Amino acid sequence: MRPTSLAASLFLASLLSSTGVKADLTVIPSRSQFFEGESVTLICEDGWTVRRNTTRGTRKRCEGWGKLNGSTCNMTFMHPSDTGLYWCESMSGSSSSSSSIQLSVSGGSVILQSPVLPVMEGDDVTLSCRAKNPTHNLPAAFYKDGSFIGDETTGNKILNSVKKSDEGLYKCNVKGHGESPSSRISVKEKPSTTSSPSTPPPSSSSSSSSQFLLSGLSSLSAGVVLVLLVLLVLLVLLVKRHINRKSKDNQEDGEESLTYTDVQIFQRKQQKDKPNGGSDPSAVVSTVTTDEVSYGQIIIRETRKRDYKPEPKVVYSTLR
Repeated sequence: MRPTSLAASLFLASLLSSTGVKADLTVIPSRSQFFEGESVTLICEDGWTVRRNTTRGTRKRCEGWGKLNGSTCNMTFMHPSDTGLYWCESMSGSSSSSSSIQLSVSGGSVILQSPVLPVMEGDDVTLSCRAKNPTHNLPAAFYKDGSFIGDETTGNKILNSVKKSDEGLYKCNVKGHGESPSSRISVKEKPSTTSSPSTPPPSSSSSSSSQFLLSGLSSLSAGVVLVLLVLLVLLVLLVKRHINRKSKDNQEDGEESLTYTDVQIFQRKQQKDKPNGGSDPSAVVSTVTTDEVSYGQIIIRETRKRDYKPEPKVVYSTLR
């Protein structure tokens, strides 16, 4: 086993533990089949321990068949009797546990390397048929649920864009070396973008935040409506005032000037001396003739609205 791979897996398990996420059992190297005599490391998160069910017992902790170091169980030399189900279980006394995985230990010369955990729908999966000696890949035939699915000269079978129908038991056969044990491949559905009925209800804090937001939006809407009403009333008043002012200006422009005329007539009598038409110039008889002379005074006043008071115009005329 590579030290860097073990360190990376330990770091991942520690990270999952610190974030409070329940981790599945981590297997290093990540495969479900091993040759007899190989070693494997099983890792749970802190506060959890490894248990297994085999032909040698059920719900056995990492004691006797492995070396326990915190939440990590190391198996340095595997036997066919170590074939069985392995999982992580909480040490707090609760019944919480992770999903179990199947590990197979072969006493033969061929194993199938396949994913130890369920694969995501739509992913590509590689199956490798490996012989114990020689270690390089050899041509192999692959089977699913006992049915032949193809030969591969490189010993690697690629399943493109796996789906639920690809689930099943897979094995391989290398001519002249033997057949591998069967391993199950599980496919999990890709999470949908829409919320499903199994989606847990929102937390109380999220619900309170949503209610507060809705309340704020309602108050804002009421304020906007009130402002719009006030603006509408002001607009109506301005339009009405404009119409009244226009009507008033039209009335003033249509008014005609009024002219008032005062006529005053004065009479004055004048006396003239006329000589009598006698033959004696010394004897003068005066006859007084009275002529009446009339004077007319016309005063014209023009008045306008807006308190306009022009000076009166006086016209004199003599009437006889």
